[in-house]
Amino acid sequence: MNRDIVHILVVDDDTRLRALLRRFLQEQDFAVSAAKDANEARFFLQQYKFDLLIVDVMMPGESGIEFLTSLRKENNVPVIMLTAMGEPGDRISGLEAGADDYLPKPFEPKELVLRIKNILKRTPQNKDTLTTLNLGLCLYDAVKKELTNKQGEIIHVTPVEQMLLNVLSQKPGQIFTREQLAQILGAGQSPRSIDVQITRLRKKIEKDSKNPRYLQTIRGKGYMLLPE
Repeated sequence: MNRDIVHILVVDDDTRLRALLRRFLQEQDFAVSAAKDANEARFFLQQYKFDLLIVDVMMPGESGIEFLTSLRKENNVPVIMLTAMGEPGDRISGLEAGADDYLPKPFEPKELVLRIKNILKRTPQNKDTLTTLNLGLCLYDAVKKELTNKQGEIIHVTPVEQMLLNVLSQKPGQIFTREQLAQILGAGQSPRSIDVQITRLRKKIEKDSKNPRYLQTIRGKGYMLLPE
């Protein structure tokens, strides 16, 4: 898709399904966060900007329908509802609550990806999101996922480095903890591996990687991106 990396939040109390969805969607080049219930989902929504939510209807405590009804009072992020219930009345309830699409379980993962892409094609991009980052000696294009020097020469960045730049650029000046970044990137990442990735990335974008200007460490808290 011709846009920066897509960040999806999966909200489902089924631990196994959450893990399967997360792994599959990450293999399709999405950034994925996962919440076990509505309360955890709200925490994530306070921390990050999401492009789409996948929400299970049947959850303990606050149901997916109740969560969506509350969400729609302040957020228009696209939502796909998942449920084991296949009755027309249940689908109508989800759509009336503000769902953009509805997929009954069990479902084919490839169908879910197609539905995600179709929704995103219809969703206007947020014009406030930075798509080109000025990092002093180089520029990063979040749409093309290209890092170039001022002469226009491409500097190789790995897929993980691309994801880091895209996630950090969503909220310039905001601190992201190592744990938060590891959770978003997934795919076996850990707080320690995030440190390694940050160190490698700094060597590519900073004039002095030991005294970074753009990709800063906030001692005891995490990392922050400060483009020009």
